[in-house]
Amino acid sequence: MKVVAFNGSPNREGNTWHTLKMVTAELEMAGIETEIVTVGDKAIRGCIACGLCAKNKNEQCVLPGDEVNAWIQKMKQADGILLGSPVHYAAISGTMKSFLDRAFYVAGMNGGLFRHKVGASVVAVRRSGGLPAFEQLNNFLMYSEMLIPTSNYWNVIHGRMPGEVAKDEEGAQIMRVLGKNMAWLLKLVEHGKGAVVPPTQEKKAYMHFVR
Repeated sequence: MKVVAFNGSPNREGNTWHTLKMVTAELEMAGIETEIVTVGDKAIRGCIACGLCAKNKNEQCVLPGDEVNAWIQKMKQADGILLGSPVHYAAISGTMKSFLDRAFYVAGMNGGLFRHKVGASVVAVRRSGGLPAFEQLNNFLMYSEMLIPTSNYWNVIHGRMPGEVAKDEEGAQIMRVLGKNMAWLLKLVEHGKGAVVPPTQEKKAYMHFVR
């Protein structure tokens, strides 16, 4: 089994990276392979709502010049997906938002590529705004019918300078517990294959309130 983690921070080894490492360390101790992909220091354009990913059905965004399509395939092939972001104005980083908008829309328009994968989110913040950013990440997971492991508190950790999150004892425990629970859920899903029939995917119903 494998989990691919995405670091939405422009600081390649800042507190978001350290936070992801806390979670992936637990996954690796459980025998699960992990990979951390840095998104935040790349130039990623936002979705332009062209609809071509839905029309072409080739699991690709048509916007050129970045690694979004390669990352989509990494997510498709992985058993679990871990999203991490710093907090910018009580929200996730702009580059991370652009990446997730495009990746998750492509996945949704191509049959639900991430459906029933195990997914979790973590947020590193200096002081405030962690919960809105955490909710923002979780919205992508929930909309995609992913399976979300929990911890013993919301997955927010505090620190300013790179590595300071290690001093947040409660935050570090939250990440350890999350990693253990994510590993457990991944193994439950793996052992359930062939034994428990998953629910049939329903065609999305769209309701328009302006008539």
